[in-house]
Amino acid sequence: EVQLVESGGGLVQAGGSLRLSCAASGFTFDDYAIGWFRQAPGKEREGLSCISVSDGSTYYADSVKGRFTISRDNAKNTVYLQMHSLKPEDTAVYYCAADLWATVQELCAMNLGYDYWGQGTQVTVSS
Repeated sequence: EVQLVESGGGLVQAGGSLRLSCAASGFTFDDYAIGWFRQAPGKEREGLSCISVSDGSTYYADSVKGRFTISRDNAKNTVYLQMHSLKPEDTAVYYCAADLWATVQELCAMNLGYDYWGQGTQVTVSS
């Protein structure tokens, strides 16, 4: 069974940090691009950061560049999103997604469909 399971969300004060995890199973992790997305109530889904598991190349949206860092642990089939300097506007449900054919730019730009999509984890940043 293919799964992407996000964890690590929660409630944090503005200026704080969180690390999200996306644990993958059921597919060949190394072949995929995996990305982090978020969606706040009433807003469109936003691609935040994506990584090529095979070569480690990354992409960041301007809204998170310098504050968020994406990384992967191939031995654990897990992709992380380290978030610093969190703001109330970062409040959203955060999802990870994987695609076999997309580049990191294409995946984060949401130009193509996704092969797999997780269930999401809530991040709430209080002011």
